[in-house]
Amino acid sequence: QLQLVESGGGSVEPGGSLRLSCTASEFTLDYYTVRWFRQAPGKELEGVSCISSSGSSTNYADSVKGRFTISRDNAKNMVYLQMKSLKPEDTAVYYCASGHDCNGPFGSWGQGTQVTVSS
Repeated sequence: QLQLVESGGGSVEPGGSLRLSCTASEFTLDYYTVRWFRQAPGKELEGVSCISSSGSSTNYADSVKGRFTISRDNAKNMVYLQMKSLKPEDTAVYYCASGHDCNGPFGSWGQGTQVTVSS
């Protein structure tokens, strides 16, 4: 199964920022919709944001609207999630996944990157 690779996670204080990146080493992301998910300890997987293959369409979970921005650079085969004004409740493992629609199914997933927001 072809895999995605996330990077950019880390530990920040509340109010801080991080930028997550997602890429694929063995295929081109250009043709795929990419969605970011997150899973906090003891909680279900939550869809965070999604971007169409061209980048012309995006959507966000209500919990991150106005704070997170999804974007992509198809020339670099990268999808990004810029996260600002981070809150402790944003603490989770963040995953990216690729498919043909924001509602899935998603054929490729990354291994996840940890984001911890704590003072």
